[in-house]
Amino acid sequence: MRELVSRHWISARTAFGDLIDDDRGDVPGWVLITLMTAGLVVVIWALAGPALAGLFEQAIERVSGF
Repeated sequence: MRELVSRHWISARTAFGDLIDDDRGDVPGWVLITLMTAGLVVVIWALAGPALAGLFEQAIERVSGF
């Protein structure tokens, strides 16, 4: 039984090591995700920015009474 657990543990460690060593090709994917996220933020900000600024100014006017 101990031998089976030991073999399983070694197998799991080897598989984990293979996963860690195999992540070199994933860098372009993360760069693409980061650029797409930044692009979405810019587009949403450009579309919603003026409306959000108006809502903020309206809320400040209501609270301050000016």
